[in-house]
Amino acid sequence: MKWLQRWFVARSPLSDVVTLTQRNVYILPTRPGFMLGATLLLLLLASINYQLNLGYLLTFLLAGSTLVGMHVCHGTLRGITMNLIAPDAQFAGARAVIGINLQNTRSSVRYGIGLAVLGTDHWVWTDVPAQGVATVHMAFKPGRRGLHPVPALTAETRFPLGTFRVWTVWRPAAQVLVYPAPETLPPPLPAGEPRAGGAAVAHQPASGDYEGVRAYRRGDPLKLIVWKKAAKSDELVSRDAQQVQRYELWLDPRHTGTVHPEQQLSRLCAWVLQAEKQGLDYGLRLGPLELKPSRGEAHKRRCLQALALY
Repeated sequence: MKWLQRWFVARSPLSDVVTLTQRNVYILPTRPGFMLGATLLLLLLASINYQLNLGYLLTFLLAGSTLVGMHVCHGTLRGITMNLIAPDAQFAGARAVIGINLQNTRSSVRYGIGLAVLGTDHWVWTDVPAQGVATVHMAFKPGRRGLHPVPALTAETRFPLGTFRVWTVWRPAAQVLVYPAPETLPPPLPAGEPRAGGAAVAHQPASGDYEGVRAYRRGDPLKLIVWKKAAKSDELVSRDAQQVQRYELWLDPRHTGTVHPEQQLSRLCAWVLQAEKQGLDYGLRLGPLELKPSRGEAHKRRCLQALALY
């Protein structure tokens, strides 16, 4: 049955916005619906056999109510427009959150609509107000780092009687970027490298801190304050500006001390976060790719994206 489900899902086009119509909304009786059908058949046979006029009345009254319920159930889902809110990038091992806006253009409320990642039992239920929008959020866990497609989603309703199940399958076109999982306890940052074209100086020890510190002077930029030393000694010290100009912090797989590619990326990811937290300018080398030293949210995202796609 799994191959049949995969074939059925593959028929759905990729789109981040979908409007539900008769072409992509399906309906089948539920188990209570089949039981109700069997009950109606039994009532009809008994009424015919015993010529019960009240039996005919009850049978056709229930059958009419079932048909009306089927029409209402199909109409509850039909006509809704679903818009995907693309998930933000996440670190490996974390759950990516999907947002979906359900838009209702009718003047009546749509009750009991559930959404889930296809193949899971974690349903999110909501009512969509008349001529309004309802937003639901779901989560899924990507397998590993890299660029992953958003999984197929499903929406269904059994309102009002629960005798019919109306559902649809939706394949969003959006993708989610998964960064490597940062190492929990990474070693200190690697030593700074002499700037190209600068004077020849002795290489720094790999201690994670730059040498050439001095007492804090009023007016020193915040990026020059060595916050780690301030936290340990309760004394503000700053890095020597000349020393900073002579060295550059480069993050390179060769500095990680491991040969396993995934461990290298995990350590580099932790170093990117650590350097950004300390307000340092840092560059990243990954094979032919080289990101010049900088800092800030945009630079951090570029580095993490390079690690995710490497």
